[in-house]
Amino acid sequence: MKKYRNIIFYISTIGVFSVLMYWIVQQGKSFEAGRSVVMPVSESSPWTEFVNSLTHNFHYPLAILLVQIVTIIFAARIFGWVFKKIRQPAVIGEIVAGIVLGPSLMGAWFPEFSSLLFPAQSLGNLQFLSQIGLILFMFVVGMELDLKTLSHRANDAVVISHASIIIPFALGMWLAYFIYELHAPVGVRFISFGLFLGIAMSITAFPVLARIVQERGIHRSHLGTVVITCAAADDITAWCLLAAIIAIVKAGTFVSSLYVILLAVAYVLIMMKVVRPFLKRVGDLHATRENLSKQVVAIFFLTLLLSAYATEIIGIHALFGAFMAGAIMPDNQKFRDIFIQKVEDVAVVLLLPLFFVYTGLRTQIGLLNDVALWEICGIIILVAVAGKFVGSAFAARFVGQSWRDSLTIGALMNTRGLMELVVLNIGYDLGVMTPEVFAMMVIMALVTTFMTGPALDLIDRLFRHKEAPAKEDAAVLSKFRILISFGNPEMGRSLLRLAHSLVRKFNGDAAITAMHLSPSNVLHHYNMEEYEQDSFAPVIAESAELNLPVTTLFKPSADIDSDIAEMANNGHFDLLLVGIGKSIFEGSLLGKILGYTTRIVNPDRLLHKVTGREKLFENSPFDERTRQILVKSEISVGILIDKNLQQTGAVILPVLGSHDAFLFSYARKFIENASAQVTVCNLAVDEHEGMAQLNEAAAAVGQSAPGKIVWTDAEHIEKSFLQQQDLLLVSLESWKKLVDRQSIWLNHSPSILILKP
Repeated sequence: MKKYRNIIFYISTIGVFSVLMYWIVQQGKSFEAGRSVVMPVSESSPWTEFVNSLTHNFHYPLAILLVQIVTIIFAARIFGWVFKKIRQPAVIGEIVAGIVLGPSLMGAWFPEFSSLLFPAQSLGNLQFLSQIGLILFMFVVGMELDLKTLSHRANDAVVISHASIIIPFALGMWLAYFIYELHAPVGVRFISFGLFLGIAMSITAFPVLARIVQERGIHRSHLGTVVITCAAADDITAWCLLAAIIAIVKAGTFVSSLYVILLAVAYVLIMMKVVRPFLKRVGDLHATRENLSKQVVAIFFLTLLLSAYATEIIGIHALFGAFMAGAIMPDNQKFRDIFIQKVEDVAVVLLLPLFFVYTGLRTQIGLLNDVALWEICGIIILVAVAGKFVGSAFAARFVGQSWRDSLTIGALMNTRGLMELVVLNIGYDLGVMTPEVFAMMVIMALVTTFMTGPALDLIDRLFRHKEAPAKEDAAVLSKFRILISFGNPEMGRSLLRLAHSLVRKFNGDAAITAMHLSPSNVLHHYNMEEYEQDSFAPVIAESAELNLPVTTLFKPSADIDSDIAEMANNGHFDLLLVGIGKSIFEGSLLGKILGYTTRIVNPDRLLHKVTGREKLFENSPFDERTRQILVKSEISVGILIDKNLQQTGAVILPVLGSHDAFLFSYARKFIENASAQVTVCNLAVDEHEGMAQLNEAAAAVGQSAPGKIVWTDAEHIEKSFLQQQDLLLVSLESWKKLVDRQSIWLNHSPSILILKP
């Protein structure tokens, strides 16, 4: 009755007030007399009016800006993904996306479309949004700097860092001496041109370098510590130098620039001695997410904006103020994590790609239409690599680093990435660089960043020591080795319980490795250890409770499914256990559409389709990551669908064909190690040959464990029986058939272990 009462009330309310509004409109028309009201008159058809209105709306500034942002983010994600797949930082792909969308490619090949998508009058909006993104990003970069680590390990790091600045700086000014006459803008003094070319040669991309160090797994080593500290010192020094150079260029004379520099020094002292203690006090009182109110957040964002505004007014650029505001944030790691999470997604995902595309729109590679210009571009790259790579490596070797570590430091410090583009855009805005020189320097930034990965791989190969395998290696390899890979720590606990049920009575003849890979773009070098401890704490606690020794392995990764499969394939493991992930689109119409499109645009899937490896996983009910792990893994894989797995005393094993015979070897392990009672259910195995093979496999287990395996038919399996079981053990092929049939087992089964042989 209540349902109908609500419907009647809804209809009555809408109807009565609609009639009232209609009456008001009709009565209001009487006031139009004598007011010269102009009635719209159109000779066009309603459809033509609609099309004209739609066209007008498309050219509205806000509409253009929104479609630009959508296009930019889409292109940045695609190119970033492609470059991650070839083991390059995603930032290179995003920079390339900007160049592709600019006049160098799209503007040259599709000029009409380019002018429609990026009309000249719209670039101002794009520039201001990209500058906001840069301000937020530089705030994050400043927060990522660990000043305590820098002060504790400053000896060797400062020597290497400053050598890696002064050597390329001098070489850059030497290069400016030779190209100034022909390639410097008219009216620009040599000192301005030379200083900007020098600082552009001296920059190291601290964020990109930190990601590479994490992904290579050297962040905990002495080498990783040294190079991170060097990059941090380089960042601080280079930005201070850049502020001074901007002051000199803007002031016109060195003497007048001294006033700007003095103001900048006063600004830094106020930030360090007045603002920083105040922010520390606020941070200590509000160090948790629960008591971090909007008013407190507003204080820190106001500090950021006022700092950026102050440096812009002084004349040393707003980005330096944003960087400084981040550097003086409270040292509390949790507090910094909270703020980085608030800012980073908006800055990096939404606004920063706008900067890359804006840079791409300014980069006109087509202007390099002469062999002589390309020769100069090659010389710029050579000077950049010689100054930064060789200079850093030489300084590292001088302070006592090994040749391998020295060359690695040189390769990493030669990474320029986004930070180089920031400097180049500042110089271009100040009129210090011509479009040709700007294009050459952008190419240099791409090349030096791109070469970092291959250079590190080459150094590793050159200095790889061929060591004889230790005696204990053979003993380890003879064990039954299980690799557990988990994302959620609680899933790690369940996977460890499952592994324990397989090896409990192996008496030291088994080895368990628990691995946690985390996306490298969500980690920061200063909170890595704390994140690792939190991730493994539940697993380590469970291993202690089970009295099961576990080796832990943690690694940031840019391609998690590939790294999991690579570790499983190269680590001499017998079984890989993972927990299943669920798609956010699962079961929806959008999911079906996206599922269809990802089959088309995913290069991994296309490759496996061509090679035939995809056949087994067509229409797979798993998420894309699990599907790729299955495709790429060359060892047995177990996928756990966890429903609070606590024990494995009662196991049910459905068989649908001879392909399920291998499951009995795992049933034996559960029987021998967990005293499991295994119920084998025949789900329409009708071929004589297949049934004989299954009976033979079951009999082999039954001989060593009489009464532990019981056969039953599908009609005897009811909901209550399924709910009494601890684990459903099923092959991948049979699981697909159960999903296709929408079997009752899916809804009422216990925890499920799906095995691929």
